[in-house]
Amino acid sequence: MRIAELDRINELARKAKAAGLTEAELAERAVLRQAYIGKVCGQLTNMLSTLTVIDTEGNDVTPAKLREAQAAGMQVR
Repeated sequence: MRIAELDRINELARKAKAAGLTEAELAERAVLRQAYIGKVCGQLTNMLSTLTVIDTEGNDVTPAKLREAQAAGMQVR
């Protein structure tokens, strides 16, 4: 899944290296980074919500903490 903010974050990163950023751009970058982190965490949580760990013998060895979090609506920390 593509995260839309990433293009603008990369654009600001290139500008920061070349010429520096204004205060407004620094604030925008901080907001975009927080949005990006939130979306990546959301994607990871969605992935973990369907994860099952199987050992080489075919036994379900999913950690209890993960199972409990999946049952509670996925709030793993």
